[in-house]
Amino acid sequence: MNLPHLGRVAAVVAVICWSTGNIIVARLDLSGIEIAFWRQSLGVVVYGVVFFAIGKRITWEQIKIAFPVAVLFCSEIVVFFSALNITTVANATIIGALQTIVLIFVAGGKFGEIITKRLVGISIFATGGVAVVVLGSSSEISWSPLGDLLALLAMILFSAYFVAVKSVRSRIDTFTLQTLAMLIGSLGLLPFLVIFQSSTSGFPDLTRNEFLWILVLLAIPGSGHFLMNWAHLHVSLSLTGLLMLAIPVFSAAGAWIFLEQSVSLLQIVGGVIVIAALIIVTRDDASSSNEENEIALES
Repeated sequence: MNLPHLGRVAAVVAVICWSTGNIIVARLDLSGIEIAFWRQSLGVVVYGVVFFAIGKRITWEQIKIAFPVAVLFCSEIVVFFSALNITTVANATIIGALQTIVLIFVAGGKFGEIITKRLVGISIFATGGVAVVVLGSSSEISWSPLGDLLALLAMILFSAYFVAVKSVRSRIDTFTLQTLAMLIGSLGLLPFLVIFQSSTSGFPDLTRNEFLWILVLLAIPGSGHFLMNWAHLHVSLSLTGLLMLAIPVFSAAGAWIFLEQSVSLLQIVGGVIVIAALIIVTRDDASSSNEENEIALES
């Protein structure tokens, strides 16, 4: 299996890992910023120990490369969870799904990827499927201009994070990038945790149960970041952006299985639309990659 194929597999597994995060978070009685901070902080310890144990060392050049990636990621977390406090989860999720359209145009302009009308059409179709999945699970209809504006800003920040990772991956290995992003990220989230944490009893502590679930978050969704960061060097930005649309679908399915949450017929229809569209796009990407390899061999 060549690197592009491995990259596609890694990206798909990363999306599945991220989908489990929404299910795990539902079990935790912590704010979003608390969860993000503790996951990043525990990640620094785990990744840091392995990082130095295998003989790696940090350089200033690597810090400069990883810094914008970490800042964008932290900023997106703070803005997105702030949006959730004002607008509905449905609105925030649907606005976040627009990331796919943004990344497709960035992929064509910045990275020279070939963006066909077929790809754009399937992307719009799949984004509509996400809207069906989300709205099918929400009986609450409301609109907050400020909340939706924050959700839009969070979508732009996460799109920028994706672009930043892809831009630097050729200059820094995945493990170093992940370790530094967690270190810088935990430091960046600390002041927001102190300012926004709801408890008045001082710095928030973790119970044993919460600590274990944070470790699970680090092991599964956290590994999703590692896999996607590795995949960015080997697959197109347009494909990874599209695959992100599967997260609401997989999360809804996981919530149905593990949390016994109900799933409506509308959600099932939307999920089928999204998955079918992503299968088509992934197969198209694989076929295009095979054709490029054949042309390279012939020349």
